[in-house]
Amino acid sequence: MAKVKWAQVGTKHGHAAGKITALKGHPNVEVGGVFEPDADRRAELSAGDGPFSDATWIDNLDDILNDDSIAAVASESLNTESLDQTEALVNAGKHVWFDKPAGCNWEQWQRVVAEAEKSELLVQMGYMLRYHPGFKQVNDWIKSGFLGDVTSIRGHMSTSVDRARREEQGRTFKGGIFYDLGSHMLDQVVWMIGRPDKITSFLRNDSDADGVVDNSLTVFETDSAIAFLDISSFETRPTARRFEVYGTRGSAIILEPFEPGNRIRLCLDEARDGYIAGEQIVEVESRSRQALYEIALQAFLATIAGAQKRDRPHTHELDVQETLLRATGDIAEG
Repeated sequence: MAKVKWAQVGTKHGHAAGKITALKGHPNVEVGGVFEPDADRRAELSAGDGPFSDATWIDNLDDILNDDSIAAVASESLNTESLDQTEALVNAGKHVWFDKPAGCNWEQWQRVVAEAEKSELLVQMGYMLRYHPGFKQVNDWIKSGFLGDVTSIRGHMSTSVDRARREEQGRTFKGGIFYDLGSHMLDQVVWMIGRPDKITSFLRNDSDADGVVDNSLTVFETDSAIAFLDISSFETRPTARRFEVYGTRGSAIILEPFEPGNRIRLCLDEARDGYIAGEQIVEVESRSRQALYEIALQAFLATIAGAQKRDRPHTHELDVQETLLRATGDIAEG
């Protein structure tokens, strides 16, 4: 595989350090530089010993947009900035590794995806759990019919952040913590059971942070299944994260913590495919979050080289974001 020249736009997304680390470590990637408009942020990162300490800083976004040698860009700014930047990158003919979620402007996101399709560009969202061995195994079981027909999914993915961070999330996003973390779970739910027909959301403020969504329960219904996601921003650490799938012939639960999440509780109605009837623990490969970024990057590179199909079609990226924005009330149900 030939080397691909990349740039990174932004450093303030929670995945930004992991993405630049993955880019710098890949033998088929040449990192052309990093654009970060915040001078104080650049100085802070340059003075530290993290992955941006040796960054080549690019002063103007146009220097990336107009550089035909840069084929792909990691879009890693704050969510308030990243959709605009991603649209500019796609319009400039760049493939984009776009970190989640895809903004709050549904019409704009549809426009970006349409342009990417028209220009045969890849926009791959930064949902690293797609490459998680436990989630991949459960997805394989679902797609093969091993668990029967899926009837119920439960996801719990809370975090613990201080009051200032909770209030910042609430000022920025109507859905607060659900907007931030719920998208990870919805990426899995939509892939497993499809676009929900009906959504019921309970978006609450239950901590000392005023007027923000910091505690949530969302319910997603299709004609044959139901999914429940509960997410808060003030759970005691270490937080418990769990994902459960129930089908007519078996159930699979990725046991917490699902990062690295190398254990699945599998329960079957009868023995099949080398598994016993009843309960058993299935061990899968343990991978760090950084390893998941690296696997996602490898998939991205293979896709733009034509060596594999997209792991998720652009229609899926649209469905996940639309489902998220319906759940938060940013766009109307229906």
